[in-house]
Formats: sequence, structure tokens, C-alpha cells
Amino acid sequence: MKVLTVARARRAVRTMLLGTLLVALSATAGLAQSDPLPSWNDGPVKKSITDFVAKVTTQGGADFVPPAERIATFDNDGTLWCEQPYYSQVAFAIDRVKAMAPQHPEWRTQQPFKGLLENDMKTVAAMGQKGLLQIVAATHAGMTTEEFAKAVRDWIASARHPRFNRPYDALVYQPMLELLAYLRANGFKTFIVSGGGVEFMRPWVEKTYGIPPEQVVGSSGEVKLQYGAGGKPELMKLPKVEFIDDGPGKPVGINRFIGRRPVFAFGNSDGDLQMLQWTTADQGARFAGIVHHTDDVREYAYDRQSKVGKLDKALDAAKAAGWTVVDMKKDWKEVFPPSPAATGRSP
Repeated sequence: MKVLTVARARRAVRTMLLGTLLVALSATAGLAQSDPLPSWNDGPVKKSITDFVAKVTTQGGADFVPPAERIATFDNDGTLWCEQPYYSQVAFAIDRVKAMAPQHPEWRTQQPFKGLLENDMKTVAAMGQKGLLQIVAATHAGMTTEEFAKAVRDWIASARHPRFNRPYDALVYQPMLELLAYLRANGFKTFIVSGGGVEFMRPWVEKTYGIPPEQVVGSSGEVKLQYGAGGKPELMKLPKVEFIDDGPGKPVGINRFIGRRPVFAFGNSDGDLQMLQWTTADQGARFAGIVHHTDDVREYAYDRQSKVGKLDKALDAAKAAGWTVVDMKKDWKEVFPPSPAATGRSP
């Protein structure tokens, strides 16, 4: 009787150990199979990203990059979120003109405001950069930085994209959100380097991308310190451009506000060409990527002839230099995050 009991005990111990081993093996297999970029189709584009990250984060490897030097920069419009049919900041400015029109009756006869109020976008477009600067000056200045930030947050919460009827910050690219998270999990510090207005981006990017406002580099207008009610200091936005963070301005902005050359950079247009060139010009492992918009069903298809997000010289440079070019239609399983209806969230 005693021998039988001992035998049963031994079998029980073996069963328990086997079960523990199977659970451990199952967990290990699950970790091995986990995919940090689930919205990216398997292929050379995805592999170029994961191979680069593995290469620069392997301690003792020939291409190891210390965490402090793992700087990754991303353009915003067309790289992290939708930029068609026109830049989101332009949509914001248009809505601001319409909201401010009752306080400016003179706009009914003055271009480009007259064109905007009459939805005559052809006339507005014909005025080019001069007209756009007038619109930006009227809608982005003459208020404190706090007042402007509130106006941006209110617009982000209420405005809807003309084609997708979703909030603009719901039209960020799911694969790029995964990429940002993947890089940060591997010790990278992620920055936005955009031609868009820095004060237009800072109020919402942290919630949307996980990038804090101090890691946003963008175009900026002049501000001045003044004293408001009760002598409270405040920053007033002025109708004058201070810095354009686009094209050759991007490396300048990176040098001025970040102070380190990136080892990883992503863009989508000719406005990002110099940032990608500057990133890859230094020694050591470097990564340059371009989002090529090829999917007119799920988003938009455009490149060389587009007036918004034109991709011409940078596309040629990418092919010549061997940079990674993302074919949106082929390389992304999903473009945008699930719709509010699919997740049960309110729009």
C-alpha cells in the first residue's frame, strides 16, 4: 500500500512538471511569434525595418548605436496622417476664416477671404503662397499661444474629413503608429519634423502619437511676451513667419532643436528629401524611408504630379540610394485605425 502511494506521488510530480514545461514552452512560442508590426505585410520593406532595429540595438555588434544616439525623425503630413485633399492645417485655417467672418465684414470683398467664404477654392488656389500666408496670418495670429492651442484642440475634436467623415486625428496611419511604438520599445527617441506649424501640432500629437510637444519641430511664427490682465505674462502670436521647417529647413531645424543627427528618418515627399539625405550622409548604420501613396481605394494615390505632398525628386533619390520605399497598397494590411463604429467608441 505504501509502495503504491509513492508511485502515485511520483506520477503526480511528473505530470505537474510536464504541465509546467508545456506552459513555459507555449509562452515562449507566443513571445517568439509576437509581431511588433502586425499591420505591415511580410516582405522586404518590413524586413528592412526590423533588420535595421536589430542591427543597431545588438550590444557588441558592429552597428550598435547607443540609446542616447537612437534618434528617429518623422515628417507628419502624408507620413503619419492623411494629407489629402489638402493639408489638415489648411482645413483648420479655412474653418477659422468662416468662424471669424462675422467679426470681419471686410472679408466679403477681400481675396483670398472672399473666395473661401464663397467656397471658390479655384480662386484661392490661384493666389498661391501669398494668399495662403494671408489666411494663416489672419487665423493664426492676434491671440495668445494658449488661446490658439485651445482653438486647435476644439477643431480637432469637432472637424471631420471631407471624404472619410472621421476626425482628422482618426486618419493617422495604423502601421506608422506601430512603427513609432516599436522604435520606442527599442530605445529610440521619436521626433516629428514637419513643415506644418509647430503650435498647430503640439496640442494633439502626444495623445495621438505618444510624442510629447517638446519633441515636435515645425514651422513657426513670431511670438512676443506681453503682460495681460493683472500683469500676467503671456505670449502673443504675431502675423510674421519666423522659421520654415520644410525642404532644406528640416536639417537646420533638427540641428537647432534636437542637436543630434538622426539615424532613422521617414518622409513621403520632396519636402523631406534633404532630411533623408542628411540622415544618411553620416557614417554608421542609417535608415531612410518613404511612404509612397499608391492606394486610391483605402486612401489616395499620388506622387510626381500632386500639388499636395509631391513625390518626385525624393522618389528618384530613394531608388538611387537604396532607401526603403513603402508601397501603401502592397505593404500595409491596414491604413487607418479601426473606425469608431468597429471599436464601440464615439466618433
